[in-house]
Amino acid sequence: MTPPRTPQIPVVVLAGFLGSGKTTLLNHLLRNRAGTRIGVIVNDFGAIEIDAMTVSGQVGSTVSLGNGCLCCAVDASELDTFLETLTRPSARLDVIVIEASGLAEPQELVRMLLASDNPHIRYGGLVEVVDAAEFDSTRERHPELDRHLAVADLVVLNKTDRVGEAERERLRATVAELSGPAAVISAVHGRIDPELLFDPALRPDHEEMAGQLSFEDLLRQEECDEHEECDGHGHGGHLHASYESVDFTADVPLDPRRFMAFLDSRPEGLYRIKGFADFGAGDRDNTYALHAVGRFLRFVPRPWARGEQRLTQLVMIGAGIDAEALLAGLAACRADEPAPDATASDASTTEVSADADSDAVERGMWGVLRYVQEQAPEPQEAAAEA
Repeated sequence: MTPPRTPQIPVVVLAGFLGSGKTTLLNHLLRNRAGTRIGVIVNDFGAIEIDAMTVSGQVGSTVSLGNGCLCCAVDASELDTFLETLTRPSARLDVIVIEASGLAEPQELVRMLLASDNPHIRYGGLVEVVDAAEFDSTRERHPELDRHLAVADLVVLNKTDRVGEAERERLRATVAELSGPAAVISAVHGRIDPELLFDPALRPDHEEMAGQLSFEDLLRQEECDEHEECDGHGHGGHLHASYESVDFTADVPLDPRRFMAFLDSRPEGLYRIKGFADFGAGDRDNTYALHAVGRFLRFVPRPWARGEQRLTQLVMIGAGIDAEALLAGLAACRADEPAPDATASDASTTEVSADADSDAVERGMWGVLRYVQEQAPEPQEAAAEA
């Protein structure tokens, strides 16, 4: 099996009704991108403040902001066209955020992304921003909020500083009931850790003009000055307080059938799973990159490098998750290795058992391969098509 030859760009849908703090959250992501190049698709530039200035534009226009961000103003009918533009290698973007307000129902945007034949993108999750202080009145005015929460992968309960502790707990319980398995994160002023939504890009120093103080740095410092607990690196520890990250490593291959059963039954609040899985006899040539967000799942195979240690390495991110239970569940997915020193007297029994194990592994891999996406073309091919 030939692995994809270009990385896929996660596309995150950011939704929320007027006043929920969606734009504030988006600006926070842009100010704290840590070198990550972000493409933003919105239907109104006016509210998006980048580099201490307001960018104005019209529907159908594109603005390159020179700080790793590229903004488009589009309507829903143009979404595929602009995704094609933003995923060209020349744009060099790491993540794309679609601000859903004014474009379409968020679930319709999710359907469009999942149905897209653009091989350069992968679904990055639907994030629904909710105003804690106005939740009940918003729900009364917009009963469709329940439907939006039901399809969300991550819910940001924003403006929690404007309600008391008892009210906060009531709202969390109500939102959790409406959103089902989605993770629910509390926030103030839309400040969530960007790593919840995308991985920071690792770039050579010369690509990010190291040492030069940018508007982004100044804005971050300005926010820090407003918060005593800030350590100068993105609001200190309180960005990390609302969610948990659990690491799992195994030097024994995973049984694909058991692992797929684990993924199918993953608990509520587990928002993202990322990393690499070794399926041993299921595919000795490849390791499988895993991208899971909410209920969405994708595997991307790539050949083992010469001399590379064969490990399964996973990171699980969520809210209110049971770390010990997750680790125990993954440990139970480890494949049982056949005894290397089987004697001649039980050779026939061993052969039958080995055949049965091989069949089970092959059937288990069918479940994995269902989630392997179509391959992307080479970068030079994509550039030639541009």
